[in-house]
Amino acid sequence: MISNQILQSTIDGVKAITKIDISVMDTEGSLLASTEETRSRTGISLVPDMLSSKADSMQVQGYQLFKVYDGSEVTYIVAIKGEDEDAYKIGKIVAFQIQNLLVAYKERFDKDNFIKNLLLDNLLLVDIYIRAKKLHIENNVPRIVYLIESHNDSETNTSVMDVVRGIYPVKNKDFITAVDESNIILVKDVSDDQSRSAIEKTAGTISSMLSSEAMGKVRIAMGSVVRDLKDISRSYKEAKMALEVGKIFYEEKYIINYNRLGIGRLIYQLPLSLCKMYIEEIFKDIRIEDFDEETLNTVSKFFENSLNISETSRQLYIHRNTLVYRLDKLQKNTGLDIRTFDDAITFKIALMVAKYMNYMERNGFK
Repeated sequence: MISNQILQSTIDGVKAITKIDISVMDTEGSLLASTEETRSRTGISLVPDMLSSKADSMQVQGYQLFKVYDGSEVTYIVAIKGEDEDAYKIGKIVAFQIQNLLVAYKERFDKDNFIKNLLLDNLLLVDIYIRAKKLHIENNVPRIVYLIESHNDSETNTSVMDVVRGIYPVKNKDFITAVDESNIILVKDVSDDQSRSAIEKTAGTISSMLSSEAMGKVRIAMGSVVRDLKDISRSYKEAKMALEVGKIFYEEKYIINYNRLGIGRLIYQLPLSLCKMYIEEIFKDIRIEDFDEETLNTVSKFFENSLNISETSRQLYIHRNTLVYRLDKLQKNTGLDIRTFDDAITFKIALMVAKYMNYMERNGFK
């Protein structure tokens, strides 16, 4: 069904041009939209008579009424105030316009439903191509799935979707839908440029636009480029995995590409039992929680500066000897000298594995 807001906007636009009052009712006689300031109930009271008539329009008590069909069923009644020829023509135009809106909304709903089922793997292979042909959706077009996560209320998420639709108007190649309350999906045609930089630039454009519209910070993950409609679900699953991996290992990043997950991808697929064995082997009786924030910040900055002591001490605003003391203390506690490449890699992976274990345990996985 068309929203009352769209109906009101449509008839307001017609009245601004014609200066004639218009009302739209449903088949129950409820007033959905009207340009009459007094909201006269005369037109509404005539709805039962209009529905019982076989005619598509009728003129009575200063109003002209018109039926609007969805297929073979009457969906709306349009009431035009006036009995002259101009009022009749305007009524026919408004009814025709609403009829076209119904068709467009129905097509959008059908496409939206198709894309959702495609993303969730709910369609048989043969049904995918049959339905795509009926909906005029092209196959063999390179597309990628962008997963936009927003932790806002449903009203804000609707606004996020509207902003994304404004950036990428719906065509037969691009689709925007929502699979749940916090995730919005953009299935985008990338025929023009499939390069990694272009794909990530698109995510950056969406992020910047949403920030400028005061929608808050969102995370955007993307899957791989696929060429067949049946593979869109794979790109969606990859985007979901990228989003999850990003939240665990790359919290500072808000744009995550499935093809750039690095070692996080490997750790994410390890069984928790194996992770536990690795942590016990590296740290023995020490827990990650035993490391204070100062130590973890020092290690993080040291890794960030490629194990460069001078640059790390400068950025931490501490003396070189203070940094050396902290690294010596860490070596004494763990047996790992992260000034050497091998021990640095071991410690870095151990921290990531511990992060992964904590995340999984917080989410109910033991």
